[in-house]
Amino acid sequence: MTDRTPEQLADLLADTYDAFTAHVTGLAPAGLEQPTRAPAWNVRQLLFHQLLDAQRALVALATPASGEPDVDDVTYWRPFLPSGGGDDAAHARFVVAVADAYDGPRGLLAQWTATAGAAGHAARAADPEGRIATQGHVLTVPDFVSTLLVEATIHLLDAHGAPPPAAVAHTRRVLEAIDGEPLPPGSDAEVVRLR
Repeated sequence: MTDRTPEQLADLLADTYDAFTAHVTGLAPAGLEQPTRAPAWNVRQLLFHQLLDAQRALVALATPASGEPDVDDVTYWRPFLPSGGGDDAAHARFVVAVADAYDGPRGLLAQWTATAGAAGHAARAADPEGRIATQGHVLTVPDFVSTLLVEATIHLLDAHGAPPPAAVAHTRRVLEAIDGEPLPPGSDAEVVRLR
């Protein structure tokens, strides 16, 4: 689905994680408490949700799978769409409870920074011909990296940050493939924010 090489996708994921880190570490404590576009969470809580994704990336990239891929970077998202039947409310409550259990934001910021950096490195080091298992599915490494990139891009926009333009353009292409039709006209960032 992507017009990028596996190496370019991995570099773009690492760059997007770096942009996320720069954004959240540059915020004052009050900025971490501001609401996001994700209605259940403030910036700090959304950062914890994104930390879970970076941790999942590390586990998956270190655990090769031998089976055939059963989803790609587009079909992977079907269970997470509003019609997918997932329990979003339970996950939202879990994220709030755990994010709020940190003793101030410094520990969360440090954990995110270390984990995101390691996940970006792992994506760059992963075998582009490999397969991974995550959330009950098998994906190729490039498709998995694409899913991580889409999630990080959308959540950085949710947190009022600025992902790399190439990450936003990639995310727009994936969203259009999910919908099966072009998104409305407008800049990539504007259109992805509206989605």
